[in-house]
Amino acid sequence: MKTLNVLKNSPRLRQLRLCVAVTAIFLSIACPNGCFAAAKEARAAKPSPVTKPTFTEHVAPIIFNNCVSCHRPGEAAPFSLMTYEQVSKRARQISEVTGTKFMPPWHAESGHVKFANARVLSDQQIATLRRWYENGKPEGDPARLPKLPTFPEGWQLGKPDLIVKMEQPFKLYAEGPDIYRNFVFPLNLPEDKWVRAIEFRPGSRSIVHHALFYLDTTGTARKLEAADDEPGFEEKGRVGSTFTPVGGWAVGSNVRVLPEDLAYSYPKAADLVIQTHFHPTGKAEEEISTVGIFFADKPPQRTFVGIQLPPAFGQISGIDIPAGVSNYLVKDSFTLPVDADAFSISPHAHYIAKTMSMKAVLPDGTEKILMRIPDWDFAWQEQYSLEERLRLPKGTRLESELVYDNSATNPRNPISPPVRVKWGPASTDEMGSITLHVVPAREEDAQALRDALKDHATDLVIDQALKRRKPGEMVKKLLERFDKNGSGGIEGEERVDLRSFVRGSGWLPGNLNNSF
Repeated sequence: MKTLNVLKNSPRLRQLRLCVAVTAIFLSIACPNGCFAAAKEARAAKPSPVTKPTFTEHVAPIIFNNCVSCHRPGEAAPFSLMTYEQVSKRARQISEVTGTKFMPPWHAESGHVKFANARVLSDQQIATLRRWYENGKPEGDPARLPKLPTFPEGWQLGKPDLIVKMEQPFKLYAEGPDIYRNFVFPLNLPEDKWVRAIEFRPGSRSIVHHALFYLDTTGTARKLEAADDEPGFEEKGRVGSTFTPVGGWAVGSNVRVLPEDLAYSYPKAADLVIQTHFHPTGKAEEEISTVGIFFADKPPQRTFVGIQLPPAFGQISGIDIPAGVSNYLVKDSFTLPVDADAFSISPHAHYIAKTMSMKAVLPDGTEKILMRIPDWDFAWQEQYSLEERLRLPKGTRLESELVYDNSATNPRNPISPPVRVKWGPASTDEMGSITLHVVPAREEDAQALRDALKDHATDLVIDQALKRRKPGEMVKKLLERFDKNGSGGIEGEERVDLRSFVRGSGWLPGNLNNSF
């Protein structure tokens, strides 16, 4: 009998992992004036290891500038590291987790593009922490203790321009499968607005793994919620294909801020729909979410586009991972039809993803790794912001690769013994993609980029259908209709015609891509 591995998937362990997951699928695209800003200045100083480091002079600056933003009361980390006593108590643990680079959490491999606010300790800092522990954890001269960094209280960017809140709590059971639930927040905007930032505040952080934000201008979401007996309405694939995506949140992320020249458009008639992923923790809890919305002072100067490879979080790619397979590969590529400037990159997958990478092959053949994660961890996801925008010329080929390990030797596999895993929204299903956010070099090129992405997703749908060993009647009929030269494939003008048909059919899981 195949059962869930109790140790790997126990509610207490899941709660701890999520509690300490202080970074996000959708962490700020640009550095907000929040907790990172408080540590930015001190982080520039790189203390050299000394023979006999003390807490006040050598260890406290490292801890205060790299750990306290999360290891303090009211934040996601399970304990505080604000005093000598607190740090001394966990000195061995700190030495071990920093030595293995498990902490601070940062999974992107160094040595490629430079990311803003990279939470990476230098070898010198790691050595200092280790020597301090090995030498008996001396406190040192109290007069040399630096001041604790200060952090904003309440709303991270100040008072929002608009605050909306759930009217009734949603009750989550103690045990059972993950739940995806959609909640409608009427905005009642007096006019069209541009939005630069959203702050999502879950009422019960332990049960909320992540949330995706959508806009509905049709009133459909209100009708679906009104027809449900409980707050919100159930996810049946309707949200991603019907509404417009406008960002998201994951455990530990408090603010999402766009660069100054970018903003989301919120039409006057729009309702905010939040799709929340709930993760039961072992006890029944209730959730009342609050959202703060910050308006832009003026319309954005530029348009940004998300290039997601593969599209729709891999739904079109036919993810189907046999039990026991340790190197299941999903890859995709897309050639830029216009010049574009990359400014952030975000990966996403579930438990059994192992490695993922995206590289750019420039027109001259030069290869540049944009992001590589050698050891994926579902509990630590975030959006990586580039320190500077990176120009990618027209003709650049973007290539993504995701490798999954569905073997019994994968310590993060939540099911033991392993079972076949296919694409799906639940945590024990799989999905996966890497999204590169870009600004077209010329504003007038934004639509051409979106059109090319639509063609790419459509081609994947067509190619997957043609690859089936036993094509269904629908595929056979499409071949009869569009394969006009009888080659058994779809080429040239045949593909152009079939693309138009597929787009109009509603078969594309469109809004999942956040690019068109």
